[in-house]
Amino acid sequence: MSAVAKRLTRSCLVGHVKLGGDAPTVIQSMTNTDTADYLATAVQTAELARAGSELVRITVNSPEAAAAVPKIREHLDRMNCNVPLIGDFHYNGHRLLTEHPACAEALAKYRINPGNVGFGKKKDEQFAQMVELACKYDKPVRIGVNWGSLDQDLLARIMDENSRRSQPLDATEIMRHAMVTSALESAAKAEEVGLAGNRIILSCKVSSVQDLIAIYRELSKRADYALHLGLTEAGMGSKGIVASTAALSVLLQEGIGDTIRISLTPEPGGSRSQEVIVAQEILQTMGLRAFTPMVAACPGCGRTTSTFFQELAGQVQDFVRAKMPEWKLKYDGAENMTLAVMGCIVNGPGESKHANIGISLPGTGEAPSAPVYEDGQKTVTLKGDNIANEFKQIIERYVERTYTKKLKS
Repeated sequence: MSAVAKRLTRSCLVGHVKLGGDAPTVIQSMTNTDTADYLATAVQTAELARAGSELVRITVNSPEAAAAVPKIREHLDRMNCNVPLIGDFHYNGHRLLTEHPACAEALAKYRINPGNVGFGKKKDEQFAQMVELACKYDKPVRIGVNWGSLDQDLLARIMDENSRRSQPLDATEIMRHAMVTSALESAAKAEEVGLAGNRIILSCKVSSVQDLIAIYRELSKRADYALHLGLTEAGMGSKGIVASTAALSVLLQEGIGDTIRISLTPEPGGSRSQEVIVAQEILQTMGLRAFTPMVAACPGCGRTTSTFFQELAGQVQDFVRAKMPEWKLKYDGAENMTLAVMGCIVNGPGESKHANIGISLPGTGEAPSAPVYEDGQKTVTLKGDNIANEFKQIIERYVERTYTKKLKS
């Protein structure tokens, strides 16, 4: 595990999941189904939970969606899926929670956006109403500021104050200051209404990597509330993955962040679970948590004209990810196992010896054989057309004899 010291924040319980304090950083995701379709939402929620999401947020934007929330919870419980549900509210949350008490009860946490909880004179009243309901049902609240829906009254006030400064802030500094101010002032109002500080999570979502880092550094200096990290509208594919990794890795390395979400735009028809896998891999590659065995594989070069090592690396990664739910139930520590699939003699044997299990495949012009190393020792040489299946069997046997079996309760 990493030596990174996690910044201590107030400990918060969301359902059965602990955030903040000395708890590890938790992974969150969000459905993109119509919440009113309770069956589709329950199925996608369960898919995200199976992938490793420890909290799942759902949109609650209409009376139909609010009425569906208890059904989603019931369906998940029948599926033995106990992942906590977070209700995402904008504009009408005060009314939906009031008119649908079963929804308010079924949710494990409420997300409130102070930029659109209400406008004018109704803003404070409707914000307080939602906080009072959170107190009534003993639910934590994430106060989620978003730069796309920043409180315009607050922004106007800060701009007016800035105009009177001897050295005015530039536009970027004003935006960052407004985001942090909105979050902290809203948290203070929530505590005035009666919500305990250890029931508050803060987030300030932006799309720029440098803005996110600067905002959370300032937020972490000025408060000890639990913090939720994530770029908003991170983007598709490699852009979204790279941007999210760049921003969150810096903050996590500084000990900032109690829960994270990777807001990827999925390919049409693509699995929503990709955002969960990326979040896991960020935390695991940084040494902060372990979820599934990681596969080291060489990138290939002129020595590796065959594509077999690439295909095998993909098969091995898919194999261990598919097996991990079973291993998690039966064994302790299998998620920490390291694997290597290498493509030639240059680094192959060395990298393979550093892994718990490694295989060094032949490169161009090398002998058609693949030595396998277990904990630094060569144990067997594989040949022929069945290398992939034989290597998977070696992994399976290694797990069975290496990791302590869990006692049945």
